[in-house]
Amino acid sequence: MENRNKKWNETKTNDSWSIFKIMGEFVEGYERMSAIGPCISIFGSARTIQDDKYYKLAEEISSEIVNRGYGVISGGGLGIMEAANKGANKKKGKSVGLCINLPFEDTHNKFIDKDKQLNFDYFFVRKVMFVKYAQGFVVMPGGFGTLDEFFEAVTLVQTYKAERFPIILVGSKFWKGLIDWIKNTLLTEHKNISKEDLDLFYVVDTKDEVIDVLENFHKNYNFSPNF
Repeated sequence: MENRNKKWNETKTNDSWSIFKIMGEFVEGYERMSAIGPCISIFGSARTIQDDKYYKLAEEISSEIVNRGYGVISGGGLGIMEAANKGANKKKGKSVGLCINLPFEDTHNKFIDKDKQLNFDYFFVRKVMFVKYAQGFVVMPGGFGTLDEFFEAVTLVQTYKAERFPIILVGSKFWKGLIDWIKNTLLTEHKNISKEDLDLFYVVDTKDEVIDVLENFHKNYNFSPNF
């Protein structure tokens, strides 16, 4: 029992000191991201290979986004994230990578601007940067991390904790099962959401549709941090 209490007290001490590291990540992130200007965050799987149609589509979408005057933010890794940075880099647009330090994989790609690569130890700090400084989310097919980022964004907008911004799911076939579950289970069967919540995101299939959503939305909204 004595050893258990000693270990518990040591953990509490470490928790207290970790606050300063968390604060440091927030301060650096806010200072560097606020200087970049309007950006669009692009999410998707790190496992998507270069020959995959969604890799190519993410690259094309990213290139067109920077053509419209936005920068591009990705998670800085491989797969869809690499495609996003590659598309921005190809058109000499702002290419931002919010990298996460993981013990089991290389977490950054070569297409991030050297002065726009940020490294994080904490997922929750990184997610704040994605949401606070993005004027829109483009969500490509992905796994748990992509779903986490999508639902984080929808929840913040739904609860008015963040300003309204476009959240765009790309690939209607990929997202169909999730959308059906949201409509049939969350909305109809259990009434856990409102019908209006379905308007918080878009489902599209093409680069032109993504750009149309972004351009039409921002005709009526100013560019500013989301909270």
